[in-house]
This record gives sequence, structure tokens and C-alpha cells, in this order.
Amino acid sequence: MGSFFGAISEKHQAFIEKQAMFFVATAANEGHVNVSPKGLDSFKVLGPNKACYLDLTGSGVETIAHLQENGRITIMFCAYDGPPNIVRLLGTGSVVKLGEPGYEDLAAMFPEYPGARAVITIDIEKVGSSCGFGVPLMEVVGQRDRMIDYAENKGEQAMADYRVTKNAESIDGLPGY
Repeated sequence: MGSFFGAISEKHQAFIEKQAMFFVATAANEGHVNVSPKGLDSFKVLGPNKACYLDLTGSGVETIAHLQENGRITIMFCAYDGPPNIVRLLGTGSVVKLGEPGYEDLAAMFPEYPGARAVITIDIEKVGSSCGFGVPLMEVVGQRDRMIDYAENKGEQAMADYRVTKNAESIDGLPGY
């Protein structure tokens, strides 16, 4: 059985900052649950009960649609090397889209990735920590650059057009981008 805490401790934050990948889970009120893997330098702890990540344009828009509907979000980090560990951040997420007030200030915390479409902020209500004994040992070879290359080659306008056509609604028909 895991343990729960009211905030991110220094130990949790140090663990989070070492991870090369994290997972984002959200769910529609009716319909599907979505789990998305994320990488790159795209996650920041802002305080004991606040974090954010840079959301890049992708083939789907489930996280944005779900957060706009109900705000529920869980972020999960797993140790793939060293001692086994899993840390989950449970809370309420908000979407700050490219061009909206506050976006530039939030996005400035991250490297300038082409295709960035939003910053997801999370008000953390609970932090869960569990053993991670079932998580395999793996070695990170590096980050994939395909998504960045794709967005860079397409250009800003083509990516904006893509979001309008391909990110307009979720698979459940919820409004997206």
C-alpha cells in the first residue's frame, strides 16, 4: 500500500526532476480515459502544490478536452533505474493555450519547442508514493526528436492549421483546441 502526502516534498521533487518521462492521465465525464506519455524537458514543479508542463501539438487533444470539461488529472513518474519508486501527483488541471494571457510567462520556463500549443498547470491536492517493484529496469538512450523535427519542418502556420483541423475535438466529441 502506498503513502499519500498533502504536498510535494523536497525528496519527491528531486525524484521528479531526474525522470526522463512521465505519464498524464485524464478522463471524460462520459467516455474514455486517456493516458499520454511525455518526455523532453517539459515538466516543472512550481511549488509544494503546483506544477506545470508544456503541451506539444500531437495527434490527439484528449488531455485539453478532459481538463476543459472537468479538470481531473493525475501525473505519474516511475523510476526505471536505481531504487524502485512511483510518484503520482493528483489534482486539478487548467489549460493555458498559446496566445492566451499568461501563456508566454509559463512557456518561458521551458526550452523553445516548435509545436508547443499550451501549458497545463496542475493544482496538486495529493501526492502518492508507492514501491514501483513491478516497473522494469530500463536505460534511457535519449529523447526522440521526431515530434520536434515534424513541427519545425511544418512551420508555425501549418501547425496552427493542424490544431484547428485535427485538435478541434476529442475522440468523445468534446471541444478541444
